[in-house]
Amino acid sequence: MRNQHSLEEIAEIHRLLENIKGEYEDGIRAVLQKNNPTLFGNSHMIPKLKKIQINRGLGLAAQNTNILKKSIAEFTAITGQKPVITRAKKAIAGFKIRDNMELGLTVTLRGAKMYAFLTKLIFFTFAQIRDFRGLSVRSFDKAGNYTFGLKEQLIFPEIDYEDVDQAQGFSITLVLSSSLPKSRSKTIDKVLNGMILFKFLRFPLNDSGYYEKYSSFSEVSQVWDRKKHLRRKRWSQE
Repeated sequence: MRNQHSLEEIAEIHRLLENIKGEYEDGIRAVLQKNNPTLFGNSHMIPKLKKIQINRGLGLAAQNTNILKKSIAEFTAITGQKPVITRAKKAIAGFKIRDNMELGLTVTLRGAKMYAFLTKLIFFTFAQIRDFRGLSVRSFDKAGNYTFGLKEQLIFPEIDYEDVDQAQGFSITLVLSSSLPKSRSKTIDKVLNGMILFKFLRFPLNDSGYYEKYSSFSEVSQVWDRKKHLRRKRWSQE
């Protein structure tokens, strides 16, 4: 039977969940439309979180039934949803991989489960990481989605330390959705849309404030192009 302290914690989690869901619908959308009518005059142009995808690659260890079952149980406990087993699409003899061979796990969260997992990440999980200094803004891809990795499953409150035989991590992808016009369909526009949304959701991006000193998207784009050119030049010298 749960004690009163655990009931208070559960009530607090539900309150945070309701807040983060309501913040987007009632707060974030209205603020963006009011402060930036040029950029977000159309409600479909406002960035929103579409889904969260969590992956774990097990490699040849997936052939061990106990390891596979243990990983499935951890995924189910953490996400509240049973994962899908990913399989090899073709055989690769050099890596001892056969066609249709079990290699990992993946799960896609939407709706209430997505917001519950996001709330747990922001308010509970990141606080358990030792010397956590935030996540890099450079983890955005060309489509404006954000991907980051976690080294171990022990930082999640559902995992008991005594039940873990081996520390295994995840890769988590936050897929964003927004209908941008052709004039704002560049990668920098999609990335900045994601940064704006994450800043309102209190997502811990450690270097997002670096770009506040620029007055326009074109200035930020020039800085990115300059860094890309220097990086290519350094690689060519190696």
